[in-house]
Amino acid sequence: MMETNTKASIPDDQLLRIQDVAALTTLSKSCINLWVVQGRFPKPITLSKTVKLWSMRNIRKWLREQHSSQEVSND
Repeated sequence: MMETNTKASIPDDQLLRIQDVAALTTLSKSCINLWVVQGRFPKPITLSKTVKLWSMRNIRKWLREQHSSQEVSND
């Protein structure tokens, strides 16, 4: 599993498994899966029924959007 403090060193084109996405976002795997279905989280690339991958680029974009929406709601 990736260390969360290495987030800045992960290239944008890196593909991440759900456990790495969970560590980076601090969300549970079940929350990630639910939010994907609800359209609240980026959809993964599905390689097979059991292998789903997210791009670091999409995770970073989602994190920025979450941060921006928090700033707006706190004003």
